[in-house]
This record gives sequence, C-alpha cells and structure tokens, in this order.
Amino acid sequence: MTALTGQCCAPIAREPLSEGDAAELAVLLKAVADPVRLRLLSMIGSHAGGEACVCDLTDGFDLTAPTISHHLKVLRTAGLIGSERRGTWVYYWVIPSAVARLGELFTPLAEPVSA
Repeated sequence: MTALTGQCCAPIAREPLSEGDAAELAVLLKAVADPVRLRLLSMIGSHAGGEACVCDLTDGFDLTAPTISHHLKVLRTAGLIGSERRGTWVYYWVIPSAVARLGELFTPLAEPVSA
C-alpha cells in the first residue's frame, strides 16, 4: 500500500466494479478472448507506422478473408481498433485508450518515486 494514496491493488481488486463498468469491460474482454482477434490486435499495434492494411494481416492466418473481416469487425465494434478505407484497402489502427483500459484493470498502481 502506498502511503500517499492508500491504494495498493489493481482497480479490479480495490472495489467492486459498477454494473456499467463491468458491462463495458466485458465487451472489451470478449473481443480479445479469441486467439485470432488477440493476434490481429497485436499485429496491428506492432505494425510499422502504427497502422496496418488488411492486406498485411491476412497472410498471417490460414483463414478466409471473410473470417478475418469478421474478427476485425468484432475488434472495431468493441472500440479496440479504428479503420479507414483508402481506395480498395482498409487500414486499421489500435485505439490506445481502449487497450489501456484493459491493461489498467489488472495492473497494480505504480509506486510513487521517492525523492
């Protein structure tokens, strides 16, 4: 426990989630609970320039293009990625605040740096 804040634990262990927060977080967690979607999120987030063309993503899987599109739609609907059509291709990028919300749920608070 930190002396300054009185908080020692990850947000999920500090107090019960509200019904609304639990519902919002469940959507995010469901979206990343699939191995294909988790890999897609990672591929998009780690791609050079911070965004990836759908054409850069499909070769990494032994799945049809419609299946990849479905998984990308789930991630987009959950608010974890954004997208934009440019010509015949769609480009995707990670929405940092949504991904950070997932991480913050389980990450303990950082200890303050002592002077």
